[in-house]
Amino acid sequence: MFKKIALGLLIILLIIQFIKPEKNLSDDQSHNMALKYPVSGEVKQLLRVACDDCHSNKTAYPWYVNIQPVAWFLDNHVQEGKGELNFSTFTKLPIAVQNHKFDEIIEVVEEKEMPLESYTFFGLHKEANLTDQQREVLVTWAKQQMMTLKNEYPADSLKMKKRTTTN
Repeated sequence: MFKKIALGLLIILLIIQFIKPEKNLSDDQSHNMALKYPVSGEVKQLLRVACDDCHSNKTAYPWYVNIQPVAWFLDNHVQEGKGELNFSTFTKLPIAVQNHKFDEIIEVVEEKEMPLESYTFFGLHKEANLTDQQREVLVTWAKQQMMTLKNEYPADSLKMKKRTTTN
């Protein structure tokens, strides 16, 4: 009985190797944040190693992405990450949302919620393990962008509109 179950699981494991999600490789940067907001070389490097794989239109995939179900797990992370924040489409967002996203960047970086532990687990993506100093660089940069927006736009245009529900 055990041999039949093991053989069945092995067959399923082999079959799922042929069911692969589409990779995030479009690299469309036509609305990239850096087109509107200044990004220093240091910030650009930090975003590249710690954020872009899940928060841009181009993911640098590790070798193990070719193994199922790992590819599905990674694809889910990338899709969720891009759903929350996509640096490649950032300037398409309304200005209030852009301002709010900078505020969220500050919060998740300060609280060490990003990058996700699963991204750096087992020594993977060691370069994404941000030091406190690197975190401060990102936070300072995001605060500067918010200050620039505050100086360029009326205050009410930077506030997220409250959702109203209709019954």
